Amino acid sequence: MKTSPLRGFTLFLTGLAGAGKTTIAQRVNELLLDEYWRTVTILDGEVVREMVSSGLTFSRADRELNIRRIGYVAGEITRHGGICIAAAIAPFRVARADVRARIGALGAYYEIHVATPLAECEKRDPKGLYRMARQGLVKNVPGVDAVYEEPEKPELRIDTSFLSVEEEARQVLQLPVRDGLL
Repeated sequence: MKTSPLRGFTLFLTGLAGAGKTTIAQRVNELLLDEYWRTVTILDGEVVREMVSSGLTFSRADRELNIRRIGYVAGEITRHGGICIAAAIAPFRVARADVRARIGALGAYYEIHVATPLAECEKRDPKGLYRMARQGLVKNVPGVDAVYEEPEKPELRIDTSFLSVEEEARQVLQLPVRDGLL
C-alpha cells in the first residue's frame, strides 16, 4: 500500500532581539523529534546572516533581502514535505508577507509573534546589543533606533515573560496538530 507523502510546514517566529525566538525554536525541534519522530531544519536569523548573507548590512533593504532568503530556503524545505522553523527578528511586515505568500503556496505557514516587551528583552540582553545601541555604538536596532512592525494577524502571539519554554513550545505545536500535520 502506498502511503501519502508528508505535508511540509514552516513555523516562522518573529520578534525583537532577546524575545526568546531561538529558545522556543530549539524546544519545538526537540519535541518534534521526540514525540512525532520528525526532523526539523532550523533557520536562525543570526546564523543565516553569518553563513548565507554575510555581506548584508542592517539597512532596511538588506534586512528584507535576508528575510526573503530565509523564506526561499524555508519554502523549499516545506515544498519537499519537511518542517522548517525560522527564527528571525524580521522587522518589516512587507517582507514577512512575501515569505507567507511564498511558503503558503507550497505548504502550511504559521507566523508566531514572540511578543516579549522591549523592557524584558533589554533586561535579558544576552549579547549586549541593547546596551550598545543605547550608547550609540551600534545602529539600526529594532525597538531602539529602528522600527519593528508587529504582525497584525499572526497565527499565535506569545509573551515569554509569563510562560515556561515548555508551555510556549506546546502552544506553537498546537498549530500543526490542529491542522492534522502532526
